[in-house]
Amino acid sequence: MTYAHTFTAPTRRALAQGALAMAAVVLASNILVQHAINDWLTWGAITYPFAFLVSELANRAHGPAHARRIAYVGFAVAVAASLLLAPARIALASGLAFACSQLLDIHVFHRLRRGLWWRAPLVATLLAAVLDTAVFWSIAFAGEDRPWVTWAIGDLGVKLAMGVLLLLPFRLWIGRHSAV
Repeated sequence: MTYAHTFTAPTRRALAQGALAMAAVVLASNILVQHAINDWLTWGAITYPFAFLVSELANRAHGPAHARRIAYVGFAVAVAASLLLAPARIALASGLAFACSQLLDIHVFHRLRRGLWWRAPLVATLLAAVLDTAVFWSIAFAGEDRPWVTWAIGDLGVKLAMGVLLLLPFRLWIGRHSAV
């Protein structure tokens, strides 16, 4: 199965739903990244890969311009809320990592969208996860007396695994919206 190359026009509701989902994922991740599971993992690693799923579903349905709008609105809402609920360093690191990785994810997904159904979301998520991890962890916790390097390694491992696992909901969604 390959991707359709035409997009449906996004509604305000679609933009609002996507932006709200994106903001919720990023805000939850910014709070949860402060809580370690062990020396290799924080809870934020489990929630953040859903940000890639949100942008890829928007990109699939309505194209890269719509996905970028969702990323920008979700970014603004999440960073503003994160500045209130998370330390400024985490909020700023998250914002920069989010912007870089989401724009990469959207670009790669769009470039690969004509291939097999799983190629675009998998490759886009994996590349964006590597960039996000490198940017976020090097800014948010570098220089602190915490195991941030091992957290970054564990975080990346979970993002990569979640990228594979989230192919299932992606496939189920495109199956239900095959006319898109």
